Amino acid sequence: MPEVLMVGTSDVYAENEQPVETSTSGVAWPAIIGGAFAAIALTLILLALGSGLGLASVSPWPNFGASAATFTVTTAVWLIVTQWLASGLGGYLTGRLRTKWVGLHTHEVFFRDTANGFLTWAAATVIGAAFLAAAASSVVSGAATMVAGVASGAAAGASQGVTQAAARSGGNLADPTAYFVDSLYRNDHPSANAADQDVRAQSTRILLNDMWNGDVPAPDKAYLAQLVAARTGLSQADAVKRVDEVIAQEKAAEMKARQAADSARKAGAYLSIFTALSMLVGAFIACVAAALGGQQRDEY
Repeated sequence: MPEVLMVGTSDVYAENEQPVETSTSGVAWPAIIGGAFAAIALTLILLALGSGLGLASVSPWPNFGASAATFTVTTAVWLIVTQWLASGLGGYLTGRLRTKWVGLHTHEVFFRDTANGFLTWAAATVIGAAFLAAAASSVVSGAATMVAGVASGAAAGASQGVTQAAARSGGNLADPTAYFVDSLYRNDHPSANAADQDVRAQSTRILLNDMWNGDVPAPDKAYLAQLVAARTGLSQADAVKRVDEVIAQEKAAEMKARQAADSARKAGAYLSIFTALSMLVGAFIACVAAALGGQQRDEY
């Protein structure tokens, strides 16, 4: 068909003319990979620095060093700062090093810059996670080999010692039915001439079973008091008092262990949450820094 002349302009368009698609991709992979490695390198430096400062701030001695709450908050802040700086560096380098896009609207350039910054953060995260997983696997395998070598030498002697101890005590201390078997043969007047190993093993099974169930019932307390009175020569009242004191100490130790486990659980949960938040902050900063770097690259 004939060409159509637009009134008021000197441009001539053909009706069958198709829009031209640029052959240059909007993803600048060389700049992305370079920014990702820069972000990983800075992350390693900041993590090493943070680990050193963290170890310097804590102490195994009581009432010295930072508390658990302070250490957790400091770790969270440092993770965010690490992501902020590393992602900002990687994104900015990606924006400054990418190829200049010509003939594009400023909105499209902004979108591409932010997308490249996000890809830089994603590449750094994936590569860093792969390196950490490989390092962790190497450390775990080495530790497992060392432990296996040590354990193989001690296994024979330990198993023989456990077998002999179980034989002297009249059964396996870990046997879940041992407590109930003992209850079948309880005597209201325990003999003072019973073997010391038998008495200790039976008392251990009673405490283990009752503590596992949450409390020591009155019949078990009375029987333990009879065993203590028969073995030590204490009066029944003093034996009952000693049993109550030991049970209270055992409950306090169990409660302390549960509190330590709960504190470790909370610390792990907080660390996971703070890590996720810091990664989101890093993704946002990488996008903003890439847009800033791209804008300056086009201006200069």
